[in-house]
Amino acid sequence: MKSVVFKIVSSFMALLVLFSTLSFTLDMHFCGDVLVETAIFKKAKGCGMEMDNPVSNTCELTKKNCCSEQQSLICGQDELQISAHEIAVGENVFIAAFFQTYSQLFKTSNNQVSNFTAHAPPMVVRSIYKLDESYLI
Repeated sequence: MKSVVFKIVSSFMALLVLFSTLSFTLDMHFCGDVLVETAIFKKAKGCGMEMDNPVSNTCELTKKNCCSEQQSLICGQDELQISAHEIAVGENVFIAAFFQTYSQLFKTSNNQVSNFTAHAPPMVVRSIYKLDESYLI
């Protein structure tokens, strides 16, 4: 049971370190003021209403594009602290004592302790209940 819990906790901690150091881009496509599509790790496809302004020699008429793209870069943690924090000797003793007493707090005892193990039960000479009974005839 202890090894299973240890494996679960160590896997959780490894995933926590992985996701805290992961960087990714968030690409969003807006059509007007409305968010149409969001993509992670790739470019958003769009809504299909993007306008290509062909350059014509006769007329300089251009239309304003209603679509816009926005990219957000979400940076993960770059530096990890490799060395452990140095703990003073007094703190070490306090932590050890705290964990020892805390672990004893939830320990259950199933041992039935009898205080009469050194004494033998009394000898039964007569059945006392028969002496005190009265019979109706």
